[in-house]
Amino acid sequence: MSTATEPLTDDRIGWELDGYRLVVGLEVHVELTELRTKMFCADPIDFGGEPNTRVGPVSAGLPGSLPVANRKGVEAAARLGLALNCGIAQSCRFHRKNYFYPDLPKNYQISQYDVPLCHDGWIDIDVEEVGTREPGTVRVRIERVHMEEDTAKSTHAGETGRLHGADRTFIDLNRAGIPLLECVSRPDIRWPEEAQAYLRELVAIARALGISDAKMEEGSIRCDANVSVHIPGEPLGTRTEIKNVNSVRSLGRAIAHEAQRQVRLLQEGGEVVQETRHWDEGRSVTETLRRKETLADYRYFPDPDLVPVVHTPERVEELRSTLPELPAQARERIGATGVAREQAATIVDNHLATWFDEAVGMGADASTVANWLSGELLGRLGQESIAPSESGLSGRHVGELVRLIDDGTLSTKLAKQVLDKVIEARGSKLPAQVAQDEGLQQVSDTGELQAIVDQVIAENADTVDDIRGGNEKAIGALVGQVMSKTRGQADPRLTNELLRSTIQG
Repeated sequence: MSTATEPLTDDRIGWELDGYRLVVGLEVHVELTELRTKMFCADPIDFGGEPNTRVGPVSAGLPGSLPVANRKGVEAAARLGLALNCGIAQSCRFHRKNYFYPDLPKNYQISQYDVPLCHDGWIDIDVEEVGTREPGTVRVRIERVHMEEDTAKSTHAGETGRLHGADRTFIDLNRAGIPLLECVSRPDIRWPEEAQAYLRELVAIARALGISDAKMEEGSIRCDANVSVHIPGEPLGTRTEIKNVNSVRSLGRAIAHEAQRQVRLLQEGGEVVQETRHWDEGRSVTETLRRKETLADYRYFPDPDLVPVVHTPERVEELRSTLPELPAQARERIGATGVAREQAATIVDNHLATWFDEAVGMGADASTVANWLSGELLGRLGQESIAPSESGLSGRHVGELVRLIDDGTLSTKLAKQVLDKVIEARGSKLPAQVAQDEGLQQVSDTGELQAIVDQVIAENADTVDDIRGGNEKAIGALVGQVMSKTRGQADPRLTNELLRSTIQG
């Protein structure tokens, strides 16, 4: 396993096509959506508002306005760096990254250049079997995590057939200045699936830290992929950048397509040029956006309006002490209770670890809780397009449901019906109350069930004779009739016992 300081090697098995091997590095932009204000001014961070209603002098780039760094934003950046095993610079500063684009009001972006806040980290990712590579853990080194501000949002509209299918562009400045962290990996990724696993883990870490909602579909996490191919043993090839990929699935598809495009180009005697490309999800192709700028093009220089950012070793340790249990730690802890690795990953990746802990803390069996969380619960919430955080449920609901199954109040079938009603009530009712209100308790009273068994036996003399003649499987038909008469609420085990004992006399 590599460390953060080891040089790049290409001896690890990776994606190959006609002798060319894939090399990928990722740049992931994380919006600090959980902060209240923007990175360099007091404009509020509220999503979904009318365009250009959350804009002040600084984020609009008005002359004479002066930025002030958001302390919470700096702390969030340092905490992400620590979670990624990075070193924290004792002193660093902000720079101006100069370029013109309609969604950049100042004509420069406040960012960091030569000394980032966080540097030389790493992240371990679990990868499944793919191609010729066996499952295992891969370490991807983190080059830097630096602070910057987001740009405004451009919306293209108008007649089709023009550039981007539009003849005019609208600018919404609400997003301008939102705190943004850029996490840059080393070119250590060798498979499209590794890139996907890396991005999923980074999303999970950002959410666990509570610094971002990390919703790729809403743009609060955006990913750029630097892709190149080369023949093993030869220098790395020229890389292209795929800009603003907006889903984990698209990331894998975009990388695979771009690698294949570069291999075909090289085989035909062409040359890969350094450029920025766009992934067209509908057509499943990458297209040229613009030639890739170099560092010199941006004319970086220190921002004269912002003071340096200083972190003493004592302050770094204070921030380290605020880190929560990270996803990898949670998966390992839950797996230690006997839960399968895949289930533990599903629970943690869907932010259900606290639910698991609460349910198990009520005395419920860990494996049973894991089955309900990773199976029935997520399945039913997914059918209704409800996120767990929006469901109103908690670990208490799951723990009580498991208890009702264990004490015989509910069968598994009835428990699923109760879960549906609990979800429908958005968690305002616990399973025991739902079972009572809906009359869904399992019939386990021996006297009540015996009367129904006697009735079924009397109504099915031929089937009873078959059973007495040795056809044991025929008893299933009688169990089904008892279930029908009790609306599926009879205790299956007790029903079977009573039928057998009564028939055998």
